[in-house]
Amino acid sequence: MLKKPLIILIFAGLYLASCNKDFSPIGADQWQPMRPLTPLEKSLVESAGNFGLELFKAIEEEDQNKDIFISPLSVSMALGMTLNGADSSTYQAMRQTLQLADLSNEDINRSYQSLLKLLLNADPKVIMEIANSIWHRDNIPVEASFLDINRTFFDATIMPMNFKDPATVTAINNWVNSKTHGKISEVVDSIDPLTLMFLINAIYFKGTWQYEFDKDKTANASFYLMGGETVNCQMMRLESDLSYYSDDQVQIVELPYGDGAFSMVILLPRSSDNLHSLIMNLDKTHWEYYISQLNTSSVGLELPKFKLEYKLIMNHVLSQMGMAVAFDPFHADFSRINPQLQLYISSVLHKTFVQVDEEGTEAAAVTVVEIGYTSVGPHGIYMRVDRPFVFALRERQSGTLLFMGKILQPQWSE
Repeated sequence: MLKKPLIILIFAGLYLASCNKDFSPIGADQWQPMRPLTPLEKSLVESAGNFGLELFKAIEEEDQNKDIFISPLSVSMALGMTLNGADSSTYQAMRQTLQLADLSNEDINRSYQSLLKLLLNADPKVIMEIANSIWHRDNIPVEASFLDINRTFFDATIMPMNFKDPATVTAINNWVNSKTHGKISEVVDSIDPLTLMFLINAIYFKGTWQYEFDKDKTANASFYLMGGETVNCQMMRLESDLSYYSDDQVQIVELPYGDGAFSMVILLPRSSDNLHSLIMNLDKTHWEYYISQLNTSSVGLELPKFKLEYKLIMNHVLSQMGMAVAFDPFHADFSRINPQLQLYISSVLHKTFVQVDEEGTEAAAVTVVEIGYTSVGPHGIYMRVDRPFVFALRERQSGTLLFMGKILQPQWSE
């Protein structure tokens, strides 16, 4: 048993389709694909899947001692909108990081557009909602083509706002709260004077298990932590025919929702010591192999109920994955948003929520890409003290050093 036994891919059913996997036995008597994926959709699904696995591994390196829950789809879509404003090396770095290097800009946009429609109508018994919005400072011009592209292909709501008005913060948070059905209520607490824009993706998912757990069978049980300690949990129990695979390293089971278009895939290492290595080895080849080996078996499953809220600023993770230039105030190129300003991504915030119980799963995710600008052009002098710093007081005539200090976290009170 593990502290983090579940690698939860809520949208695993989508990636399965790109692996040429027959979805039987998951609801084989109920669910049938609406239509085959187009070549562009297959390419985007594969790229998004690869990006999601690499993103998960990068976050695992950052948060080895924390529970993790992310939405690769949300991050990909928010950055996909942002990509329409990038140019030159920034565009290439972002496209490479998103694993979209084989697609043209137009193909990328059209793929996201058709994929949106496909996801929203994949299963009538599952609630799947995706919303995009762009909030920008109303007194600074934004290229109309950038806004039009994202409105057309991502169905993005465009909101020019007075960023000096505190009501704008409220409006952004209200939008997020509404689109996630109250599961994520706040993503912005204030707006920096040098923020030009927020590009936001919100996803809400609610699915009922195709084979529900019997609440009467849920009981207290021990859950073993990584260090060997135990805690109590509410353990659910189910006996059913499920897609299952095991070897000497891992057990894998797939739990379908609704009519079977969506599923949860659970990977449980044989030993808690192998959890990190399992995650770090989980690339496209391993994932497709595991999925291809799933077969119908009579499974007795015990799964703890859980609820998790997760938050991560992804700047460092995405920089490590290859798009550091997009975060560089002097070298990023987002001239397709505004060619007159030196723009860059100042922050990528990702917040999620998930609840798993006897009835099914409720999950929400929000990704906020914040676009900032420097107060001068790329060749001017710019300094922004927004991180720990050292300071000194001296007497200039004699050069006497009077005081010297270091600030890690500024404090202030009246």
